[in-house]
Amino acid sequence: MFLSLILGALAGFADIFGGLVLVRRNWPHHYLRYFIALGAGFMMAVAVLDMIPESMRFSAAWTPALVLIGYCIIHLLEHTITPHFHFGEETHGHEFLHARTGWSVLFGLAVHAFFDGVAIASGFVLSSSLGWLIFLAIFLHKIPEGFTIASVMLASGRTRGAALVSAVLLAVATVAGVLIIGLLPHWVRIGLPLSAGVAIYVAATDLLPETNREPGIGMALVFFLGVAVFLLIRVLAPV
Repeated sequence: MFLSLILGALAGFADIFGGLVLVRRNWPHHYLRYFIALGAGFMMAVAVLDMIPESMRFSAAWTPALVLIGYCIIHLLEHTITPHFHFGEETHGHEFLHARTGWSVLFGLAVHAFFDGVAIASGFVLSSSLGWLIFLAIFLHKIPEGFTIASVMLASGRTRGAALVSAVLLAVATVAGVLIIGLLPHWVRIGLPLSAGVAIYVAATDLLPETNREPGIGMALVFFLGVAVFLLIRVLAPV
């Protein structure tokens, strides 16, 4: 467990580093759109090709329902608990993302980061070699994850300080996932498919509609690049 905590903290630091890379430079607003498209492709690939198949190993019968519940949780947050949330309609021409969108994306990524920590700890429970493989796969995508949340927060009108804090929160969520697996080792059976549904909602419903507003095929190609980056990571560091 001690080794899992160290590696979880290291993975969380990669989130912070990714956020620092962005906030330290004055990136043009136009470029933020490409970073968000890249993150959307990456998140979609993680959810569909990694999180859902792993969840199916635990329970093929319950996984589809839990994924749907995770999706509905964010929909409830944005359209019921937060009333009058109309993503496209409330986005002004001079803005790329609605101010509230940054928080919903942060929530989705934090849930994902939480289960990054769960995955690291679970791997070491099963075997040391599996734990190291999972850590490597997670560490490789942590920097773009921190980069993505920082770019989303800036694009939604938040300050650079808020963008960096959001990356720190992802790091905290990762460490929390490592800790919780020691207390509730079987919770991953439910939490992993739930977080897959959350990730799908954030990528497909929050981010993609806005990136699709960009004319031309460039934004679509960047989305596919995000998918390709994930596939490359899977090849280089298979779990």
